[in-house]
Amino acid sequence: MKKVVIIGGVATGASAAARLRRLDETMEIVIIERGEYISFANCGLPYYIGDVITDRDELLMATPKLMKDRFHIDVRIHSEVTKINPSKNSVTVQSVEKGTYEETYDYLIIAPGAKPIDFNFNGVKSNKVFTLRNMYDTDRIKTALHDVQKAIIIGGGYIGVEMAENLVEKNIEVTLVQALPHILAPFDDDMVILAENEMRQKGVNLLLSEKAVALHETATGVSLELEGGNYVEGNILISAIGVVPDTDFLKDSGITLGKRGHIITNEHMQTNIPNIYAGGDAVLVTDFVTKQETAVPLAGPANKHGRIIADNICNIPSIYKDTQGSTVIKVFDLTLAATGNTERQLSLQGIEHQTLIIHPNHHAVYYPGAEPITLKLIFNSKGAILGAQGIGTNGVDKRIDVIATLLRMGGTIHDLVDLELCYAPPYGSAKDPVNFAGYVAENVLSKKTELVHPRELQKIKNNPNIVVLDVRTKGERNDGKVDGSVHINVNELRDRLSELDKNKEYWIYCAVGVRAYVAERILKQHGFQCKNIIGGYQTISALGLIVP
Repeated sequence: MKKVVIIGGVATGASAAARLRRLDETMEIVIIERGEYISFANCGLPYYIGDVITDRDELLMATPKLMKDRFHIDVRIHSEVTKINPSKNSVTVQSVEKGTYEETYDYLIIAPGAKPIDFNFNGVKSNKVFTLRNMYDTDRIKTALHDVQKAIIIGGGYIGVEMAENLVEKNIEVTLVQALPHILAPFDDDMVILAENEMRQKGVNLLLSEKAVALHETATGVSLELEGGNYVEGNILISAIGVVPDTDFLKDSGITLGKRGHIITNEHMQTNIPNIYAGGDAVLVTDFVTKQETAVPLAGPANKHGRIIADNICNIPSIYKDTQGSTVIKVFDLTLAATGNTERQLSLQGIEHQTLIIHPNHHAVYYPGAEPITLKLIFNSKGAILGAQGIGTNGVDKRIDVIATLLRMGGTIHDLVDLELCYAPPYGSAKDPVNFAGYVAENVLSKKTELVHPRELQKIKNNPNIVVLDVRTKGERNDGKVDGSVHINVNELRDRLSELDKNKEYWIYCAVGVRAYVAERILKQHGFQCKNIIGGYQTISALGLIVP
C-alpha cells in the first residue's frame, strides 16, 4: 500500500489528495497543514472583507471533516513541516497537538504556496499593518475595519486593487501607493490606464511611481513616508507588495530551488528527487509563449498541478503544458482580462511583435445597452498570437477566453478570422470583436494598413513632414481633438485630396480606427503616404496624448 504525505492544502494539496483517492481507494493519504484551513477560496477573500460575500463559511471549500468522511484522508491541521529528510523518506513535523515527530512517506507532495513579502520599514512592527493571504488575515482585517475611516494600501497588484475597491464600497477613504508607473502588471500601460481612471473616478487616491521609504506610528494609526518627502495618513495599512515562495524549510533538503526560492520541477511536476513532487505558487513554470522560466501564482495552474501530480503517482503519465497566464479582474464597473504576454514583456526579451487596439461593441450596436470593449491583440510577423488584453463593462472575459483557447491550441490571427462564434443581437455581432481583431491583424500583415501607436505622437511634435489628419465629423472634433491636426471628414476626403501634400506623411485618426482605415485605403491608392493611429481618438484621449 502506497503512502503519500502532502505538505499544504488549498489548490494543489487538496486537489492532489482528492484525485489520489479517486484513483486509489487503498492508498494512505496524509495532509499536513500549518494553519486551520486546508482548502479555502483565497480569491474570494477581498469580497468577503467588502461584504459582497456575506457568509464566511462559503469561503471554506473543504474542511478536515469532509476530507476524512468523504475521501478517508488523514488531515492534520496546526502542524508544520520543519524539515524534509529524503534519505529516510520522512518529514519532521512540529504539531500543536503531538509536539515534534517524524512522518514517513513513499511519495511526498510539496504545496506550501507563497507568503506575502515582509513589510518592515525602520523596524516598525505595528498591529495596524496587515497582509491578506489566508483566513486568519481576513478575520483580522474584517475586525479592524469597524473603526477605520482611512486606509492605505501598498501595491497595485490584484490583491491591492481588489482591496481598494472593496474598502471604497464600505465608504472607507483609500490611498493606494504603487512604486511602479502603473498598476496590474499583466496589462500594458495603454490598457491599464483605463482601469486607473476608473479607480480615480470611484474615489481611490491613486499614487503611482511613489516609493514608500518609512513607516511611522501615530495616535490614530500609521503614517507612510514617501520618497519625495510626502506623507500618507491612515488608520490601517494593507501591504500587498507581492509574494515569495514559502520554501525556507527546504533549503537543506537537497531539493533544487531557483534564485528566489521557487521549487524547480520537470513537466511531470517532479523535483530532482524522484519520489518528491511539487506544485502551486511555490514552483517555477514555463511561459507558454516565450518558453522562459517564470512564476505565475494563479489558482487555475495550481489546481492542474495537483491533478497531474496525483496521476503520475498512480502511474498515469501526465504532464503540465506550461502557463499562459490567463487572468481576469473586476475593477469597480470594469472587467479586465488578459492572456499570454504583454507588449512590455516581449519588448524586454527582444521578441519581435506587432500590436493593434480596437474598440468594438460587446453586442450588436442597434440592440439596447451596447458597450464598447477595448481589445488589444499582440502577434508576430508570422501571424502567431502572443497575447491579448481586454477592458470593458461587458463581454470582455468571453473574448479573452476565446483568444486564450486559440493561443493554447497554437492558432493564428487567421484562425481568429475563421472562428464561427455564437451570434444574436443581445450577445454579440455577426462580426464578433474576436473576428474583427483578426481582420485588422491580417490587414497589418498584408500591408493594407500601417499602424502607429498614439505614444509616437509625442515624437513628431516638431516634425514638419508628418501631419496628423482627423477624419471624424465636425461635432466629434468639437468635443476634443489632437491639437494641430488637420480636419477632413472621411466622407469628403476624395473631393478634397488637392488640399493634401504627397510630400508629407499623414497619421490618420477617427474615433476608434475604422474610418481612419477607410481614409488610409483611399489615400494610399491615390499615392499618399499614411498610417492609422492605433485605437483612434478613444485611445489617444485615454492616454492624455492630445498634443502632437
